[in-house]
Amino acid sequence: MAERIIDGLEHTQSVMKSIFASLIVASLAVSATAKDRHCIFRVHTEANPHDTATFSSSVRAQYSGKQVAIERMPRLSERDVVAFYPYDAGNGNYGALFQLDEHGRIALDALSIERRGGLLFVIINGRPVTELQIDQRVSDGRIYIASGLTKADIDSMKKDWRLIGEKKKR
Repeated sequence: MAERIIDGLEHTQSVMKSIFASLIVASLAVSATAKDRHCIFRVHTEANPHDTATFSSSVRAQYSGKQVAIERMPRLSERDVVAFYPYDAGNGNYGALFQLDEHGRIALDALSIERRGGLLFVIINGRPVTELQIDQRVSDGRIYIASGLTKADIDSMKKDWRLIGEKKKR
């Protein structure tokens, strides 16, 4: 009889642990998606061409036309951006200056040192926008995109980030 009670208690504890774990996972998923982003901003770096397909992808560089490997995981994302400043580059084309948060600033600084001479690939809303040659250390946490953005890109950015010079959004 005592064994049945103990078995019943162990089963109940096991079920409760499963429910508790499920609630934690669900709350993390809700908090992760609670602030949906309107603009997707990704910066990938040039990878070692001998990396496996797990870590890199082969793409044709827009400007050089060469096949290059890029890292699958972005080094910077929309979560690292705190502000931007768009401008009209003419013919329905826009450029922008992006201000990164402290995490993004440190990541960009480190990457500009370790990957000097390599390329950065900037992807906005799933579309390759530009390639940037890393020719010097970037420690100010700013990325400048000269052109390649659309009005729709700028509108989606305005929903997520403040303009440089404006006070923080609440």
